[in-house]
Amino acid sequence: MDKRFNTLTLAQQLDLRQQAIEEVLAHPEWSLPQAVRHLKKTMRITTVEMAKLSGVAYRTMQDIEQERSDGSVQTMNRIFGMLGLKLSVARIARDTDA
Repeated sequence: MDKRFNTLTLAQQLDLRQQAIEEVLAHPEWSLPQAVRHLKKTMRITTVEMAKLSGVAYRTMQDIEQERSDGSVQTMNRIFGMLGLKLSVARIARDTDA
């Protein structure tokens, strides 16, 4: 956990994790780097911690956060997978009135 914050109980950590997931899912317009930064900030973890938890190299995590890289699908699935999320392709509903 990020040392700038007081230690949280397990229940509080789980609440923050759930909040982070719900917020990312509520904002499909966010880029992948924005979603990663939001998850990290909301869950109050450092880049090092997020890299270790997801099994992604620290440098790769930095590059994604700083938008120097979008990350591969496999890398993003590792990052999001630690929260039970997975990248997918979805059909966008078309406006039938046009």
